[in-house]
Amino acid sequence: MPKQKLLTEMGKYNEELVKAGVLLAGEGLHASSKGKRVRFSGDKRTVIDGPFAETKELLAGFWLWQVRSMEEAIEWVKRCPVP
Repeated sequence: MPKQKLLTEMGKYNEELVKAGVLLAGEGLHASSKGKRVRFSGDKRTVIDGPFAETKELLAGFWLWQVRSMEEAIEWVKRCPVP
């Protein structure tokens, strides 16, 4: 889990996104230790329990924004607190 200071900063940032009408949705996701991965091979399905070693392929959370341009999205992301 992130430190309390970062959580507070992210909360303020999310409030700014909401007030500006930019934020449509956003969620923090659970640790990979709580996750499952399903591998598909033809008709076969293999379920793999977390945690997963390849963290470069995992998401920590997401935002869904509605902006007028890519430039506007870039300006918003530049203001994001650094995790």
